[in-house]
Amino acid sequence: MLTKLILSIGILLGAFAGANAQDNRPLQLSGSIKGLKQGTVYLQRYDNKVFKLVDSTQVVNGKFSFKTSVPLPELYSLSLQPSGTDLQVFLDDQPTKITVGKDQDFRKATVSGSKWQTQFDGYKKRASELTAVEFIKEDPKSIVAAFALFRNYSYDLSPQEIREHVALLDPSLSNTQYVQILNDLATKQEAVLPGNKAIDFVSTDPEGNQVRFFDHLGKGNYVLLDFWAGWCPPCRAENPNIVKAYQQYKDKGFDVFGVSLDRTKSSWLKAIEDDQLDWTHVSDLAFWDTEAPALYGVRFIPSNLLIDSDGIIVARNVTGEALHTLLAELLDK
Repeated sequence: MLTKLILSIGILLGAFAGANAQDNRPLQLSGSIKGLKQGTVYLQRYDNKVFKLVDSTQVVNGKFSFKTSVPLPELYSLSLQPSGTDLQVFLDDQPTKITVGKDQDFRKATVSGSKWQTQFDGYKKRASELTAVEFIKEDPKSIVAAFALFRNYSYDLSPQEIREHVALLDPSLSNTQYVQILNDLATKQEAVLPGNKAIDFVSTDPEGNQVRFFDHLGKGNYVLLDFWAGWCPPCRAENPNIVKAYQQYKDKGFDVFGVSLDRTKSSWLKAIEDDQLDWTHVSDLAFWDTEAPALYGVRFIPSNLLIDSDGIIVARNVTGEALHTLLAELLDK
């Protein structure tokens, strides 16, 4: 994972968003902000690879508290802006206090009361030194270990390796969203391994038409199902390579079907035009809540699958020179 720029923001995948079986518990969260007499503090939950707003509360004479019930323990964020994620904190059902200094910068806040936050802070300092197995074995019952496996370590793991790592976690974590997402991810990725049948889906093209992916199979010999986004620098860096392959092999039966994880139509269309991507494009304009990446167990972009005319997956995540080599083997006959 350290060799890839993982762009997230980090849904997980849209189809996993409902996989949270943890019960809501009363949140005992309060805090103080020095020098701020009034304002609003926003609470967001890390869900589906993004922080999503769940509650807000008023600051009165520098003090605030939340009176709500949420899934616990889990990762949340606090900020003075509706979309801000200035302070990321692991909350549990114990009384937790946030102290913000006179600069009103939540990133410099101190947190007391949450044992998981202490472990989370320690993990962030040591993440580059620890393997997933090492961190899990330090405390198999830790929700932070489950989160770290989901959020950081699982990107380079095969479906079987994901299951093996999950098995190292204590069974008490099985109902957490992180473990459930990992189990779902392994199942979805197993279903789309090379040799298996691709999965059909419907999305929207730039003209607003509903487009079915399977309608584009059989028209040529091979289709590259390409997951990308205009906001994704590694995707934009890979696009010239795909354009080159498309120009070289389009007359021999190679096609590209682009699925964008953009959020706005204007940025999506601008990226298509700027990068001269002359093939079929679709997007739900839903970021990581886009349906197709969830169906295919996509964790990062750029990501792709090469699919033959019968809908059978030939290869996954073939980029750079490897894409040209594979196409030459298949089409230069």
